[in-house]
Amino acid sequence: MKNIKIKNKSGDILNIDLRYDENLKKKLPLLVFCHGFKGFKDWGCFPYMMEKISREGVFVVSFNFSFNGTDNSKDNPVDFDRLDLFAQNTFSKELDDLGNLLDYLEKEKENYNFDFDNLILAGHSRGGGIAILKTAEDMRIKKLIALASVSEFDRYGNETRKNWKERGFIEALNTRTKQKMRMNVTLLEDIENNYERLDICGAMKKIKVPVLIMQGTEDLAVDTSEAETLYNLCDKEKSKLVIMEKTGHTFGGAHPFAGTTDAIERVIGEAVGFINN
Repeated sequence: MKNIKIKNKSGDILNIDLRYDENLKKKLPLLVFCHGFKGFKDWGCFPYMMEKISREGVFVVSFNFSFNGTDNSKDNPVDFDRLDLFAQNTFSKELDDLGNLLDYLEKEKENYNFDFDNLILAGHSRGGGIAILKTAEDMRIKKLIALASVSEFDRYGNETRKNWKERGFIEALNTRTKQKMRMNVTLLEDIENNYERLDICGAMKKIKVPVLIMQGTEDLAVDTSEAETLYNLCDKEKSKLVIMEKTGHTFGGAHPFAGTTDAIERVIGEAVGFINN
């Protein structure tokens, strides 16, 4: 495992983990994983999952979005001590961050043992939505994995939108840390001003590459119907929907990591099979 930091086109830090077997001389499939809302690359079960997938002959890249709220100047930040950045984050920023990372990996493809022409994008929750959008707009991506993915970003009612615009921000409670995490009105403006680029369902209709969608029936954050909606929009001949009984939004994982679950192991197994198929 190797931690690196690069700058996006705006000069902000992308904090990146690379996991791979350097003894394997062949070019490995390249998996890039996107975390979700109030998330980070080292949340809970994510490092465990990335490590296990990498041990199956996959070059795995996980990273923190530049404005995710952690201090990305540190190697493995797990605290939200940059809430000023979190407040300014937008979906378009995350899409651009991901594009900058893919550009970097393409530029460095001769320096690592990954096959950039076998690029798989994965994302959890909000990160799943970002992964879907990027797959639709970037022909370099050859497969897509959506884990408990949202099917739309505009999840706010009229009253919330009205208050958001009047106050200039809204706050989301982090139930784990008890922090009130501010989101500036620029996030809402991003949805309104970039509707076509941020239309997840519209993006899924355009995707022609294989897609793996995984969802738990007890997910309280993203309803199972969203996974079904996404699956019904993609090319079913190339795609697979896995609905997992008795598991929730993080497939039984928690932060800090308290051990694996049957659901986490199934996610890993399905992902490895999908990547190598």
